[in-house]
Amino acid sequence: MEAFGDFYRDKTILVTGHTGFKGSWLCSWLRLLGTKKVIGYSLAPPTNPSSFQVCHLQDDIESLEHDIRDFASLKNALQLYQPDLVFHLAAQSLVPYSLEHPLETLEVNLMGTANLLEACLQTESVKAVISITSDKCYLNNNWVWGYRETDKLGGHDPYSTSKACAELAIATYQSEEFQEAKQRRQYLPIASVRAGNVIGGGDWSSKRLVPDVIRSIAGQEDILLRSPAATRPWQHVLEPLSGYLWLGANINRNHHVFVSGWNFGPVDQSVFPVKDVVEKIKAFWPSPDTNIITTENEAKTEAKLLSLDCSKACNLLEWTGTWQIDEALQATTDWFRSYYQDDNSDMYEFTKSQIKTYTLDARNREQTWALGDFLDVKL
Repeated sequence: MEAFGDFYRDKTILVTGHTGFKGSWLCSWLRLLGTKKVIGYSLAPPTNPSSFQVCHLQDDIESLEHDIRDFASLKNALQLYQPDLVFHLAAQSLVPYSLEHPLETLEVNLMGTANLLEACLQTESVKAVISITSDKCYLNNNWVWGYRETDKLGGHDPYSTSKACAELAIATYQSEEFQEAKQRRQYLPIASVRAGNVIGGGDWSSKRLVPDVIRSIAGQEDILLRSPAATRPWQHVLEPLSGYLWLGANINRNHHVFVSGWNFGPVDQSVFPVKDVVEKIKAFWPSPDTNIITTENEAKTEAKLLSLDCSKACNLLEWTGTWQIDEALQATTDWFRSYYQDDNSDMYEFTKSQIKTYTLDARNREQTWALGDFLDVKL
């Protein structure tokens, strides 16, 4: 049986933020699943190069370059293409940028989400919405344990605050009473999903560890580490995307169970110090001209990590991560090596081959979504 029970075949899916790192991987996966059409709604790619550009996704999906804050354009796109399901990834996703541009961050992440949900409520074809926020929606109390979906929302910076606010907007639109007041003929299931640090091929974001390391190796430059002992949860981008897709395939089966917030994070063994991760990448891509240099006066352990408790997804969705840290880093490094060393090979085909490998690994490890078995939740 196909992954996700063949659910996505012949469906029209709208993805906001399709030109971003996670959005482009999601569009590639959806096309591989046999969708009738994928509609992308976003601004131009945020980096140059970008995974969207090097995979030539504009040739395989309907790409609309518009601002998520433009409600009229967003509603027109939904009315025109009549999607069956919507994945909302469009966002201002950088904490440093939010410090300099707090109002823009709040407008994009809060009002952009509200615009999307309002437009979906006014489009009868939409049967479900999966809205992506962030692990930073939780108020970080420097706990050593993972945050659960019922923990307090909040933030100490504009980005975190904007994601917490987006969660509150989602909760309002999830409400059956609110939807009844809006006079929608059929209840629209809406879920929020929260993931943390993700890695993978095609991420050229600035001031992020793995893209910075890859750029250094590709350019045969030294790698500068400011906090080598700092720990992070590491997961390949396909991990949370598999959770998003599996939730999307099941949400209509019992919206009283699945209409809520969901954490999708790595297994505990995937929390590693920064320096260990960099050394693993170097081992996968040997570069004698690249050295690791630590800035001694900044080499200190960071505050306790914000991590996620994914027990809910494990128990109710029967979802867990598939790839361990070495597999995630190997796949990431392989993708970039193919791009930089193989004369910019066909990265769309390479991306789809990694999705197929990941799906096969998940199936061999008896992951429910990869086996295509739908859940029978009875509460």
